[in-house]
Amino acid sequence: MKILAIGDVVGASGLAYLSAHLSHVRDKHRADVVIVNGENATDIHGLSVPDAKAIWDCGADLITLGNHAYGRRDLCMLLSDSERIIRPANFPPLTPGSGYTLLTIDGYKLLCINVQGTAFMEPLASPFETVDRILAREQGAYDFAVMDIHAEATSEKIALSRYFDGRVAVMFGTHTHVATADEQILPKGSGYITDIGMTGPVNGVLGTDAEAVIEKFRTHMPVRFRVADGPVQGHGALFDVDEIKGCVRDVCRIVF
Repeated sequence: MKILAIGDVVGASGLAYLSAHLSHVRDKHRADVVIVNGENATDIHGLSVPDAKAIWDCGADLITLGNHAYGRRDLCMLLSDSERIIRPANFPPLTPGSGYTLLTIDGYKLLCINVQGTAFMEPLASPFETVDRILAREQGAYDFAVMDIHAEATSEKIALSRYFDGRVAVMFGTHTHVATADEQILPKGSGYITDIGMTGPVNGVLGTDAEAVIEKFRTHMPVRFRVADGPVQGHGALFDVDEIKGCVRDVCRIVF
């Protein structure tokens, strides 16, 4: 089974680019499952219901989120109603939605988890303990697990991957919007990459207008961010999973 993970979609231009290219990319790589991180798709901070539906319409099976999960209030109802969109599992229990879901693909059960790091980010519940509880709760209900690690610190992402090696087959990082060159198969058979990059404008700063970001760094004054103009590129990673053994045969970065 091939799982295609697409990096954070940034703004309307990133979403339009995804809509125009995802079908071809999915066919080219013969992906059985497509997971898209959509937390920045609507005006950088959040995801609206129409934009979530647009991501599904262009071929995504599952949308994951991150620290901007509640940037748009209209998404709360969709998070509570749909099993095809998840937010970080270590958010407080009273927040809308779920941090994981079970997808059935070609007769196999995939446990898909979204978790957020805590280093240099909000002081949420421990991602280690949160995922441990999910795996224990769903034991026997799935064939293999997939996890989007939405985190700032590379060290925290790698630590999570090592801790869950052999228990979560596919692990990929999101949030930093820059694809890393460390795709690998870990000692116990899990596939991992620290960050799968973004689908958005490449001439800005992580998809955001460069001038606004530079002003923020130089002055430390409040600045209104907007999506950068210019050419768009898509990034992600493809995982080839042995669905019987629950381990990964190959991991490769993709650019489209």
